[in-house]
This record gives sequence, C-alpha cells and structure tokens, in this order.
Amino acid sequence: QVQLVESGGGLVQAGGSLRLSCRAPRSIINIGAMAWYRQAPGKQRELVAAITSGGSTNYADSVTGRFTISRDNTKTTVYLQMNSLKTDDTAVYYCNLGPGVGRFYPWGQGTQVTVSS
Repeated sequence: QVQLVESGGGLVQAGGSLRLSCRAPRSIINIGAMAWYRQAPGKQRELVAAITSGGSTNYADSVTGRFTISRDNTKTTVYLQMNSLKTDDTAVYYCNLGPGVGRFYPWGQGTQVTVSS
C-alpha cells in the first residue's frame, strides 16, 4: 500500500518559517479534502489546516494568519507553509484526509517540527 510521506520539518528558531510537503497516493488525493494535523508530546492529535478539492481552506485558530495550506493535484502533494513559528508549534506534523471525509488513510511517519525560543 502506498504511504503518505511527509517531509520538510526541522529545527527552527521562533519567528522562523518552514514549508512542509506531503506526497499522497492519487487514490486519496482524488477523494477530495486533505488536511494537516499535528501531535505534540503528551497531547492528542489535532487538526491544523484543511483544504478541499476546490481550494477552500480552514485553519485552527492558533495558526490562522501564520500558516497556509495548499495543494498541487498534478503532483499529488499537499503543502503547509508555516511562518512566524512559535514554540507551541513544536509537534510531529502529519497529513491525511480532511476531517469531513469521515475516515483516515493509514498514517504516515510524520515530520518533526521543533521551534526553539
């Protein structure tokens, strides 16, 4: 089974930027809504941003104005541009189907984002 592959994470200082990428199987890109999620140590996985097949987006309140989700269906890739990073953004970031789809594809390994003060 083709996996979700997230990349682009790393260590960055507060105020810095990172761009995450997620390669997804065409079978799920064609379903429609995709999203980025994150899980910080000791916390539950949470929705960060979602994008529909038509390009409509929504964001968690904590990242609105700082993060931008986008998608390139020809490359079956979903992106997350993260600006003005804060230490609270430290987490493992995952992509998957959007929450409205009602199910998830098997989770990938995620990509670690660490923001230092």
